[in-house]
Amino acid sequence: MLQESIELLDENLVYHDHQVHADHIDIFVHSRRQSVLCPYCGYNSSRIHSRYTRSFYDLPIQGKKVCFFLLNRKYLCLNPECHRKTFAERFDCIMPHSKKSGRLQDIIVKIAIEVSSVTASKILSDGVVTISPSSISNLLQKK
Repeated sequence: MLQESIELLDENLVYHDHQVHADHIDIFVHSRRQSVLCPYCGYNSSRIHSRYTRSFYDLPIQGKKVCFFLLNRKYLCLNPECHRKTFAERFDCIMPHSKKSGRLQDIIVKIAIEVSSVTASKILSDGVVTISPSSISNLLQKK
């Protein structure tokens, strides 16, 4: 059941494990891809440079905040013409360098449009995600 829910987030993610805590749930996932396209030149690569854990927040489950821990891979670009030597694997559900899933960002923006950033921060901190008013303002500017 959890694997099916994770595939709705991104079909390339595979459930590994989870931990339920008093106020949050940690979900551990990894990629099922064998190769990926370089986002800079489009060249296909299957040569892994390194791995690192990336975390991001998503919508709550049963009133508990949800944090995903993604074992992300960095690949070597094998195209000699590409100006980048390495690149990180990307996923549809999370933008590069973001700490919140796209669908969580949409909920934050939807609430913040209706109320002030300070009020939105208080509403969201109760079981959804901990976020500061300045982070909400920055997200509104991006959207």
